[in-house]
Amino acid sequence: MQTLAKKNIPFIFLAVISIFWAFYYKSSNALNGYGVEKPEWLLLIDGLVALPILCFWFVKDKKEAAIKAVAYGCLIILLGSFVIPESSKVVWPYLESLRYLAIAAFVVLEVITVLTVFFAIKASLTKDEDPDVAISKPIERILGKGTISSLLSFEARVWTYALFSKKIRQQSFTGDKHFSCHKKDGAQSNQLGFILLILFELPVMHLLLHFLWSPFAANLITGLTLLSLVFFIAEYKAIAIRPISIVTDSIIVRYGIWNPLKIALSEINHIKPNSNFIARSGNVNRFNLAGNPNIEIKLNSGKLIYLGVDSPDEFILTIENYREKSL
Repeated sequence: MQTLAKKNIPFIFLAVISIFWAFYYKSSNALNGYGVEKPEWLLLIDGLVALPILCFWFVKDKKEAAIKAVAYGCLIILLGSFVIPESSKVVWPYLESLRYLAIAAFVVLEVITVLTVFFAIKASLTKDEDPDVAISKPIERILGKGTISSLLSFEARVWTYALFSKKIRQQSFTGDKHFSCHKKDGAQSNQLGFILLILFELPVMHLLLHFLWSPFAANLITGLTLLSLVFFIAEYKAIAIRPISIVTDSIIVRYGIWNPLKIALSEINHIKPNSNFIARSGNVNRFNLAGNPNIEIKLNSGKLIYLGVDSPDEFILTIENYREKSL
């Protein structure tokens, strides 16, 4: 069995038991004595005993396994609070109170992320270090390289560009040649339009939800919208700062706030202009916000990468020159 499939087993198990036990507790059939027998320990054993064991068994990185076990456990507790009948709950009310601990952990994680961003930016300014490296290095030093560190690096990058974008210079990024992508088809201007729409819509929607639904729902949805607004602002600023860069042996694709993608020049089968619409596909990576991407890169593996840059002809010519030098 492939490693990727093994890592997915805990999530697949979570999905299966969630569907099965939701059906079991919310229905009346022969499995539960036609509604008579619905004990909470059935979900407790599957979700809070078997599921964490699977996480540690199939996920090699034990830190990642622990985080998955806690996250999946919280989801099981949330599921149980909705599907288990109140008359059958004995231990579950105590487990439900742990949601406050989960909220506290989320707040602590956000504070740690913001502090990491602050020190990362400080380090990049004092050492003139690549901002991407300055952000990811302290996280990877603690968690190692993996899915969790990549996710936290992404979040740290969001806060970096939302709060400290003026302190980041394009010249600090690794690369011999830098190419921008924010002017193509008004990509950055479109992002500003989305931000303004959210800002105008937010107070109106808050009032409607407050009076037509509930104050709690209004506050919750407004808070989540403000968090999404941080993402849009960070993306708006980052797309004009983070370049697509060329070094001696590779291309470093930085687009908005997303994690960088490194493409070895030796892996490129061909690079050519593009003007067609490109549909989503498992074999395609698109780095383009507005209009159709203007560059197609095909790798030796058959994978296609499409870019939208401000100077496509110059970009292609530069890549071809670097490929000739590497031969």
